[in-house]
Amino acid sequence: MTTELKAVIFDFGGVFTDSPFHAVTAYAARIGASTEQVTEIVFGGYGVDGDHPWHRVERGEISLEDAREQITALGSERGLAIDIWDVFIAMGENGGGLRSELVEYVRTIRASGLGTGIITNNVVELKDHWRGMVPVDELFDFVIDSSEVGMRKPNPAIFEHALTVSGFAAHEVVFLDDFEGNVLAARALNIPSILVDGDGAKTVADLDAILGLNER
Repeated sequence: MTTELKAVIFDFGGVFTDSPFHAVTAYAARIGASTEQVTEIVFGGYGVDGDHPWHRVERGEISLEDAREQITALGSERGLAIDIWDVFIAMGENGGGLRSELVEYVRTIRASGLGTGIITNNVVELKDHWRGMVPVDELFDFVIDSSEVGMRKPNPAIFEHALTVSGFAAHEVVFLDDFEGNVLAARALNIPSILVDGDGAKTVADLDAILGLNER
């Protein structure tokens, strides 16, 4: 383990669960659209932090119902009938299951004396759902929820806020996220980061290559 590392900070969706974006392809095919069209209409340019309704709901600026209405209108402008409730249903039907091996590895991390935290782009109305999937208070020292702090990845401010809350310097943490734009934003702040692009076992292996906890 790198001696300077003092904590591991995780994204939630796409790290502890299968990526929710995988379900967009199935939903797009169902309504006769491309994955790119649906992704842009529903989530906006996810690699930026702008004024798209999904960005605003993740910053806690509007309600989920308001975002739903505005996204439906964006779809109508492009001749597509899109309802984010249907997108959520598709996410439930196409993965999204918990990666239990990673949950157990977090327990190993904590037992080693390292800190743990979460930085998640999320929605006020979904808080009980995602937090109910894992024992958050048991596993993590802190949670930075975009809808509570009014900032979302990849805005550098949310990473800086996490460092302030945790009390760690950038080089003392390692960050994991499934979206490349978020990883690049963290690395630009000199935060060592891992792009999660596989299943839970691969994520554990990638992280343990840095931490070396399974070698003890």
